[in-house]
Amino acid sequence: MFTRLKPGGLGQKSEKTMLYFNRCQHLKQITQRCFSSIHVKTNKYVQLILSRTFALAELRKSWHSTHTLVGDKNIVLMGPPGAGKTTIGRIIGQKLGCCVIDVDNDILEKTWNMSVSEKLQEVGNEQFLEEEGKAVLNFSASGSVISLTGSNPMHDASMWHLKKNGIIVYLDVPLIDIINRLKSMKINRIVGQNFGTPMKDLLAFRRQYYKKWYDARVFCESGASPEEVADKVLNAVKRYQNVDSETFISTRHIWPKNCKQKNSTKFFSEAVIEGLASDGGLFVPEKEFPKLSSGEWKGLVGATYIERAQILLEKCIHPADIPAARLGEMIETAYGKNFACSRIAPVRHLSGNQFILELFHGPTGSFKDLSLQLMPHLFAHCILPNCNYMILVATSGDTGSAVLNGFSHLNSNDKKRIAVVTFFPENGVSDFQKAQIIGSQKENGWAVGVKSDFDFCQTAVKRIFNDSDFTGFLTVEYGTVLSSANSINWGRLLPQVIYHASAYLDLVSQGFISFGSPVDVCIPTGNFGNILAAVYAKLMGIPIRKFICASNQNHVLTDFIKTGHYDLRERKLVQTFSPAIDILKSSNLERHLHLMANKDGQLMTKLFNQLEDQCHFQIEKILVEKLQQDFVADWCSEEDCLAAINSTYNASGYILDPHTAVAKVVADRMQDKTCPVIVSSTAHYSKFSPAIMQALKIKEINQTSSSQLYLLSSYNALPPPHGALLERTKQQEKMECQVCSADVNVLKSHVERLIQKQFM
Repeated sequence: MFTRLKPGGLGQKSEKTMLYFNRCQHLKQITQRCFSSIHVKTNKYVQLILSRTFALAELRKSWHSTHTLVGDKNIVLMGPPGAGKTTIGRIIGQKLGCCVIDVDNDILEKTWNMSVSEKLQEVGNEQFLEEEGKAVLNFSASGSVISLTGSNPMHDASMWHLKKNGIIVYLDVPLIDIINRLKSMKINRIVGQNFGTPMKDLLAFRRQYYKKWYDARVFCESGASPEEVADKVLNAVKRYQNVDSETFISTRHIWPKNCKQKNSTKFFSEAVIEGLASDGGLFVPEKEFPKLSSGEWKGLVGATYIERAQILLEKCIHPADIPAARLGEMIETAYGKNFACSRIAPVRHLSGNQFILELFHGPTGSFKDLSLQLMPHLFAHCILPNCNYMILVATSGDTGSAVLNGFSHLNSNDKKRIAVVTFFPENGVSDFQKAQIIGSQKENGWAVGVKSDFDFCQTAVKRIFNDSDFTGFLTVEYGTVLSSANSINWGRLLPQVIYHASAYLDLVSQGFISFGSPVDVCIPTGNFGNILAAVYAKLMGIPIRKFICASNQNHVLTDFIKTGHYDLRERKLVQTFSPAIDILKSSNLERHLHLMANKDGQLMTKLFNQLEDQCHFQIEKILVEKLQQDFVADWCSEEDCLAAINSTYNASGYILDPHTAVAKVVADRMQDKTCPVIVSSTAHYSKFSPAIMQALKIKEINQTSSSQLYLLSSYNALPPPHGALLERTKQQEKMECQVCSADVNVLKSHVERLIQKQFM
């Protein structure tokens, strides 16, 4: 339904309505995609798609025509005792000119004819919660501001009652502020607190109930005034109701002059499902990235990785696409048990001003796990009913196993409707990576080796997406839609922002820097996704000074950053010890250029069409200068890579994988040592045993992958052996995969065959 809280206030389309609308629009696009390229006779599947599409379209019209904007929604303030709910509720009520209801004073005490403390003393903790819940269930209001008690969220039935006609706003106040306020109020015991239980522990215990119910969170800075928090509440409610405010466009989208229609914009859920824009561009936010204040960032210094992830992703994903409570469940599932280190992505001091960001503690031992343990859950939430989805992935080494592993953790119903096929260069990944990709195949995931390099695999996948005849045929014939899990997919790229922000906060937490002090980041770079995620972290407020782009012998990006000329002419891909960055066509560079060029879709179309047709492009001098304000770059030879592994181990007992070694070599050259530099360690060294053994001059190099891993693990080096990698080597060496020639039509036939196998 449509709501308005009060005149001049916050009413917009309700979440349920807009979810209908979003799904209707997406389903209609799928249908149009089918029929724009294929002339078919009507069949049962097509009738189903058409009937559902137009029924939802009519529903959308009816919502617009039959509902007026009336003030029947409540703003429900939730939080622990001492969060300031009553005071903030009164301020909001004054601003909106609406009724203010305090559950303690206006419902409980009037119902019981006694104070809350007297009732608690009379009936005890458990019975109090039941009595409190009953009183709330007998109460109803509309167009009001309601301040809950701290214990209301512990009673399910009453919270469902409030949620039906309210937007529940969680006042997430720093724990130290809560404790200080309770002391000043001379409150030393609250509901549920047994004698001897510290107040801090009880408040931490209650957070699980608050996380279960809220629609919008207000992340409060320490020491924030009630007026400041009230304004944040109003902004949070505005955002919650205004689902049109956060949309995505293609990097190649060109707005017609004087055009007010926004048919080409997508919601987050649509961008995730579609993966690649229909014009060949990549989806990016239409507006600026959300930015946290210094106080909000400081509030995250003591938080866990999971807590940081939820705060940041809530700001980037509208609750109409994924409700906050559901998003929290996904984050906890992704990072709760699947990582060997409880800190998920810890920062380790290496030497001097250099720090290592360890991104390899996930189940497949690479930084791809940080996004691909979460992205499948985001994807599964966004899919439409009555459609199947085939995820196409091109991998330069690590993505393949991470995608297959991530999508294998979906529930059984989702796995019946979502399948994955990953294409990898047959001879362009390490032996262990190849074994790992093949060994990660599950009932809904397959690996296909291609007799070419990664650039062919990536280009072939893009061409398949852009072949409307083929995609339309798959939709009509098999009820299957294609999508992507490479970093071209926004749902894959976004979670990578978290670990760059988290690394900075860890340096603050460990006392190496104070918040606001700048850092540099040095990242081994191939497809430009990892370093772009660091750019987005800066846009959100992390003070990164320089982005140091580290290349191997395939240094097209280094040359581009130095000259502004992206030139693939007469350049051949070289196989190196760091295969994950053996890439010449860096897809995510387009997103960064689009950002630098003030979202000039016409320029992006020109540049990347020229790259496709003529194998090079040159950006203007003003853009080169803008790029070089933030970026520096250099490349590392194979000899220097091995030497860095050797010298680092001898100096500190720490083993770098070849990609991290590339980054360290470049950081040593390019960083001026006036501030810390965070070097991204993108994979565990176990995945590249032959190169490590060669670097460390270990003679027993001609062994099986598992033997090499066990030998390296005996060195007692840092980081410790990766248990998940050791466990899986035996089964991986027994499995096989299909191999095909470097022909897009051959890849298409594999896709169709696997769709038949999975869904028919």
